[in-house]
Amino acid sequence: CDGKDILIPGIMEHIERTGVHSGDSISVYPSMHISDEKIAEIIKVTRELALGLHTKGLINIQYIIANDKLFIIEVNPRSSRTVPFISKVTKIPMVQLALRCALGENLKDMGYGTGLAPVAKQYAVKVPVYSSEKLPDLEISASPEMKSTGEVLGIADTFEEALLKGMIASGIKLDKGCGVVISVSDNFKKEIVPIAKGLDEMGFKIFATVGTAKFLIEHDIYAIAVNKLIEKKNGDIVYLAKKGVIGLIINTPTKGRQSSRDGFKIRRTAVEMGIPCITSIDTAAALQTSLKVNKTEKDLKPISLQDI
Repeated sequence: CDGKDILIPGIMEHIERTGVHSGDSISVYPSMHISDEKIAEIIKVTRELALGLHTKGLINIQYIIANDKLFIIEVNPRSSRTVPFISKVTKIPMVQLALRCALGENLKDMGYGTGLAPVAKQYAVKVPVYSSEKLPDLEISASPEMKSTGEVLGIADTFEEALLKGMIASGIKLDKGCGVVISVSDNFKKEIVPIAKGLDEMGFKIFATVGTAKFLIEHDIYAIAVNKLIEKKNGDIVYLAKKGVIGLIINTPTKGRQSSRDGFKIRRTAVEMGIPCITSIDTAAALQTSLKVNKTEKDLKPISLQDI
């Protein structure tokens, strides 16, 4: 914003629903599920906020759409981690333009236009990266508290392939036929069904804690029940992990995040044994979507920043 007009390089959409810190959320550009009507409203409100705050430089705004209504989460008149992300994929040098605005130049004179910039041709997906194994007893489940220590960028001609690139770059690499352990709270049991079904159809072996396994079987998904860690019996997740059977754990927190609970122990086991652990149902759905591409790392077309 230059105090008189605004340039919006892009609108990013978070994959995870509200309740996950933006830094820990998978983000996609261009947005996938925002209607033209809501985009117009976002542009209008963004202009009013930027000008109303007398901003000369960068401003970052987070919105939520609930029941078809637009709400504002926060407004930050500063740079953010999204700036290099959007700058790379739109070819708009946001920091340089913001500095020139701060020094008194007008956006209209800079050659990039005002309002919402044209949408880039490629899809770009930001995936967070964690270093939780270095912090003993840390709760790793997604929450409003940011836990990621970095991020990677996947770029491709389709959303699914860009997402797969991001997932692989973040360290999630699954061999077909490996085991996936699923343990979700009652709130998410219905939502996990299509995810588990998709993984099963792709050849992954589904393991689940007793309650989740029963629910999956009732919905015609073959799942092998595993013992809880607190029972300390063979056939639990640690046993399967040591045998090299498990390639992924999907576990959503239930009642709090106490270290004595089985869910916490499952998540810590995953971290300490180097097994990818997903704690958001939306992330799990995104991963299953990316796996449908049915490509390995070698099959993915490389796109350099110079190419875009």
